[in-house]
Amino acid sequence: MSVPAIARRLTAAAAVATAVVGGLALPAAAAGQHPSRPHNDVVISGVQYDSPGRDDNSNRSLNKEYVDITNTTRRTVNLDHWTLTGRDGHRYTFRHFRLEGRTTVRVHTGQGRDSARDVYQDRRNYAWDNHRDTATLRNDHARVVDEVSWGQHRGGHHNGGIGRR
Repeated sequence: MSVPAIARRLTAAAAVATAVVGGLALPAAAAGQHPSRPHNDVVISGVQYDSPGRDDNSNRSLNKEYVDITNTTRRTVNLDHWTLTGRDGHRYTFRHFRLEGRTTVRVHTGQGRDSARDVYQDRRNYAWDNHRDTATLRNDHARVVDEVSWGQHRGGHHNGGIGRR
């Protein structure tokens, strides 16, 4: 067999092997991700949609309802003009906020003093439906970065991943 024929056979075998391995690896890599979106650097990592205790509309109770947003990279991400919205149309807009690498910011429903780890929507009513809702994070170009939905779960807490759309 000539050298070009051997090279063609080896190239063909390598292509087949790559296709087989790639085909097996794809479902595992794609599990838990939205099919139309690539892996995101900033994600909704958790939602406490039903504040623990009695829903009495106190600021303390409102602030126990929150969404965690995590930067999974080492680099800082500028969240200025990014929005977090719910199905009913309520909207929180980040203003002059930079999320450091490998950190999480908690977006509380009630009122408080913003910091690097906690920001407040300054609402006087609950933002998230305890029974069914969707938290959508959009960048400053209004593109969906991440989205988490929930239904009738017990305990009122949602860890990112389960229910991801």
